[in-house]
Amino acid sequence: MQTVTLKVEGMSCGHCVNSVEGAVKQVGASGKVDLSAGSVTVQFDESKVSLDAIKEAIEEQGYDVVK
Repeated sequence: MQTVTLKVEGMSCGHCVNSVEGAVKQVGASGKVDLSAGSVTVQFDESKVSLDAIKEAIEEQGYDVVK
């Protein structure tokens, strides 16, 4: 398991939290958003999902992953 914290721009409310965490979950990872920090901490198995796939899933929800 790998844990990575990604900086995500554009999140401002509970709906944003649900969208980002849901997108991460859909690709087979788990994520916990810290709205005040503008970040999401993601845990994933590198043999099952790539970090790029996780970033792409978040960006498809309309948010910008900047790190």
